[in-house]
Amino acid sequence: MSAPTTRFAPSPSGLLHLGNVRTALFSLLAALPDGRFLLRIEDSDRERVSPVFEEALRADLRWLGFGAYMDEAAVLRQSQRAAIYNDYLKRLEGMGRAYPCFCTQAELGAERARLRAQGLPPRYLGRCAVIRPEVAQGRIAAGETPVWRFRVTEGEEVGFHDIVRGPQRVATTLLGDFIVRRANGEAMFFFANALDDALSGVTLVLRGEDHLANTPRQILILRALGLPVPEYGHLPLVLGADGVPLSKRDGSGSLAALRKEGFLPLAVINYLARLGAVVGSDQLLPIAALAKAFDSRRIGHAPAHYDREQLLHWQRLAMAQTPVAEWLAWVADCVPEADRQRFVEAVRPNALFPEDFRRWAQIVYGGRLVLDDEARAAVAAVGAQFFRAACAHLKEGGAPSDLPAALKAAGYAGRPLFHGLRAALTGRIAGPELKDILALMPRTLVAQRLLEYGNADAKDL
Repeated sequence: MSAPTTRFAPSPSGLLHLGNVRTALFSLLAALPDGRFLLRIEDSDRERVSPVFEEALRADLRWLGFGAYMDEAAVLRQSQRAAIYNDYLKRLEGMGRAYPCFCTQAELGAERARLRAQGLPPRYLGRCAVIRPEVAQGRIAAGETPVWRFRVTEGEEVGFHDIVRGPQRVATTLLGDFIVRRANGEAMFFFANALDDALSGVTLVLRGEDHLANTPRQILILRALGLPVPEYGHLPLVLGADGVPLSKRDGSGSLAALRKEGFLPLAVINYLARLGAVVGSDQLLPIAALAKAFDSRRIGHAPAHYDREQLLHWQRLAMAQTPVAEWLAWVADCVPEADRQRFVEAVRPNALFPEDFRRWAQIVYGGRLVLDDEARAAVAAVGAQFFRAACAHLKEGGAPSDLPAALKAAGYAGRPLFHGLRAALTGRIAGPELKDILALMPRTLVAQRLLEYGNADAKDL
C-alpha cells in the first residue's frame, strides 16, 4: 500500500484543546514515516475565526514538534478558495445534482415539526427541487438569494469502512437534499472540506466522531464529481473530568494552559498517543519512534477521558530525560555559576516542571521562606532547644553540611531530626536530599533560618 496522506484541518475560532491535538497527533503518526501530513486552516466562517487563534494554533503545533513534518508554506486556507468551491458547485448544477432553494426558515421549521410529529427524522423533502431552472434563475435575477442544495438520490445506501468504527451504512432517504452553499455565497463546511481533501490528495481522514454524520454527504459529493474518496476514521471524543467533551470555545484542556503550567511537549505527545489508543510501547518516545509503535487500527471505540495523573506520569519521564545542559541554561539568572551543576543535579529528581527549579533556587539562595502546614508542625515538634543546638554547632565553626551529625550527637535522631531541620531551612519536609541542600545553601542563610526558631542571638553566630 502507498504511504497515506493525512491532514489536520482546524478552525481558528478558539484555543487548541487536547482533543484537537490528539486528532492532529494521530494523523501525523498515521502518515509517518513515508507519507505526508498537511495543515489546512478552515477559516471560511468569518464571524468566528480570528488571526490571533490561528497564530496560537500554529505556535502550538511548532512547540509540539510537528513543524518538522509539515510544510507551513503549503498550508491551505479555505478563505482563499471560494472560486474553487464555486466552480465545483457549477459542475454539480450542470449535472443536475445541485439546485437553488428559496424556502424560508419558517417554512423549513414547519416541515421539520410535521416530520417529528409523524415520528420521522427531520430532513428536507425537496420542495424547491422541482422548480424549473429558468424559473429559479428569474427569481435570482429579481433579487432573491437562495441557498444551494445537493440533490440526493433516494432509495440507495452510502457505505464506507471506518477504520475506527468498522462498516458504516446510511440510507440516502434519511439524508434529504442538503445545503452545500449558504445564501451569503459561502460554501458549507462539509462541501469545502470534502473538496479540499480530494484536491490536495488526502487519502486518510482522522477526525472526531462529531463529524460522522457529515461523511455520507461528503462521499455523495465526491462520487458525483468523480473525485477520489479518502478513507475515514472517526475518533471518540475526549471528555473532561466532568464528563463533558473538551471544547476550544471555553478553553477547557487547552494546550496553551498546559504550556504555561510547564508541561513538556514530549510528555504531552506521549500521553495523547495513548489516550484512547493502544501503543506498542510503554516507553517515553519521540515522534518518529511513536509512529513505529502506533497502529490506527488499535484506536478504541469508547470516549477517552482526560486523566491529569497520567499526564503527570509522562511529565516525570520527560523531565528525567531532559539533558542537564538545558536546565543549566535555564537557571543561569537565578543560581550562582559555580553552583549550577550541583544545584540542577540536586533539584532535578524533585522538579516536575521547569518552574520548580526557580522555586528551589529561591529557597536555597535566600528568597522569602513560607512554611507549609507539615513544615510548621515539624518545627514545633522538635522545639526551640533543637535549633539552639544547631546554632551552637555553627557558633563553634561547624559546617552546615555537618548539622545532621552534630544534632545526632546532641541526642536527636530519625525523622524528627531530618524533618525538623529540613522544615526550618526549606519550608517543607520533603524535597531534594538534605545533604545536597546544606552543601549549596550559604552559611549565613542557614544561620538566619535556624535563629528564627532557636531564639538565639544573631551576634553569637
